[in-house]
Amino acid sequence: MIKKGNISQQTQGCAMERKGLHCGEEIMQESTMAHHDQAYQKGLHDKSSRSDSDVLKRKFGPDSVRIMKVREGDQNKGAGGAPDLMKNRPGRLVVPPYCPQVEFAQVDRKLENKQFEIQGRYFSLVSRKGRREVMEDGYGVMIDILGDAKLAFFAVIDGHGGRAAVDYVAENLGKNIVNGIQNVDCKVDGRLEQAIRGGYLATDKEFLSQGVSSGACAATVLLKDGELHVANAGDCRVVLSRNGVADVLTNDHRVNREDERLRIENSGGFLHCRNGIWRVHGSLAVSRAIGDLHLKQWIISDPEIKRVPLTSDCQFLIMASDGLWDKVNEQEAVDLILRDKNSTESCKKLVDISLSRGNSDDITVMVINLRDFATNACVN
Repeated sequence: MIKKGNISQQTQGCAMERKGLHCGEEIMQESTMAHHDQAYQKGLHDKSSRSDSDVLKRKFGPDSVRIMKVREGDQNKGAGGAPDLMKNRPGRLVVPPYCPQVEFAQVDRKLENKQFEIQGRYFSLVSRKGRREVMEDGYGVMIDILGDAKLAFFAVIDGHGGRAAVDYVAENLGKNIVNGIQNVDCKVDGRLEQAIRGGYLATDKEFLSQGVSSGACAATVLLKDGELHVANAGDCRVVLSRNGVADVLTNDHRVNREDERLRIENSGGFLHCRNGIWRVHGSLAVSRAIGDLHLKQWIISDPEIKRVPLTSDCQFLIMASDGLWDKVNEQEAVDLILRDKNSTESCKKLVDISLSRGNSDDITVMVINLRDFATNACVN
């Protein structure tokens, strides 16, 4: 059960030893959760570099990795600059090793909960760790915000370069957005969107001030006054079921998007194609995220936002990290959930399908019942 007005998150400890990477991470359990949920986050897509012949163009920027943890929180350069930058472009990307301090002697529990599930009041969630020893997906939930049963916030978060950014986003993004909507007149056109964008940018700024170089993609939904306000930065995705038809509400921010590629190149960044995947400075396949300190000039946190009226044909939302969407299409996911009224079981089946098709990434799937948020005006 989720405490009113609070964020619900999960976190899992870890110990990792890999080539050039050693880490230990503490475990924290939330005392308010009946079954001691744990939040997960996702890691850096690639740390290896390739020969200079693979590098296409634009200026180099370093990246590094580091991880932290999360606890339950209370609610409360223009296009003309590129040619000059190419003249002094440094060499290939080098990711420094990460060696955090182990704060708890519980690292032997790192693989205890490879998968966990939650049945909340308005949502169901299943999250499963992929091939990495550190689970780096996360989520956030706030309900009964400001005492309003129809005001709620949901987030799915997918990290890279460690867990620090994921944990910080899970704890602070929802609170920053709620603080923003309290300070504006949401009835004025565009003000609510400004508050949501401000929440993303503020969370990014606050995290960057810590000097940690991990990052996190996020997709969020704010339900308010019979409307969905969907935002995303990165490649987590939100899908709406309208009378059984999948309606994709977000656009992934990846380098293969023409507008994102041009934005990065025009600001002096360069793209590196590795194994058929274009990456910013040979590192990230996503082009927007919170964090990523040393790539911040190109990896922006400005979200795309969409407002959707909550009408009678709106059944449920599926929010998931790319661990699901890389292997399962949107209509297939909607069809499966419609066939099984138990949303938790449906989430588990979606995870299993992705795994059976070769996914080795972390997977987080959240299903939100929109009927619980319908107003009288929406159900005519």
